[in-house]
Amino acid sequence: MPILTLKFQKDEKKLDEFVLEKGKSFTIGRLHENDIVIENLAVSGHHAKIDSVGEKFLLTDLNSKNGTFVNEQPLTAPHWLKHGDIIIVGKHYLVFAYTASETPEDNSDAMQHTMVMDTEKYREMMAKARQNTAPAQEVPKESVGMLSFLAGGEGEVELIKKLTKIGKNASSDIVVTGLTIGQTAATISKMPKGYYLNYVGGMSKPKINGETVKGQKLLNQFDTIEIGSLKMQFFFKE
Repeated sequence: MPILTLKFQKDEKKLDEFVLEKGKSFTIGRLHENDIVIENLAVSGHHAKIDSVGEKFLLTDLNSKNGTFVNEQPLTAPHWLKHGDIIIVGKHYLVFAYTASETPEDNSDAMQHTMVMDTEKYREMMAKARQNTAPAQEVPKESVGMLSFLAGGEGEVELIKKLTKIGKNASSDIVVTGLTIGQTAATISKMPKGYYLNYVGGMSKPKINGETVKGQKLLNQFDTIEIGSLKMQFFFKE
């Protein structure tokens, strides 16, 4: 299983080490509910996540304030991690590496097989990622994003906060219960060019108009959002 080594600077000694297990997702951020916690103001509360997909690991930025970098290049779409990749989060470095007993060469056939089997799915995922990171339309001036409950709640919620948290944790802005719901299942980020729904954790992934969201997605007028038993409609209130 690959290992992430946390350092404050590239050439400094390690601060911590994390084993990435297959079949699991790992969130990175400043808040203590993350799997990998980096207590630095340059790091967003929910900054990035790593998903185990088959034999490989996929890094996704969660619409963080200062961005995520891989090998000093900004992450503008989900990235398949390779042995030796250096992930930069704020002022910290996370070095991705396979163990001596599981080298990249040992996994090459399995990785190739996974990619061949899932080529269509992979292309679709990358196309959606490019679409989600493309410039969005400006939010109508003096407009505020709203959520109207269709099931699992009553009334409406104004999205006036920079980050609205949805999950079963009692401190969430919108609480939804269920065994498969994450403590923070999803967040909605308020950005100058729109509102973005981000999947954070839990077995129940959010859906927009019936389509599962595995990373982040721009919300459009009258989109329907589902998380477990919760169902809401997004709209702009002028």
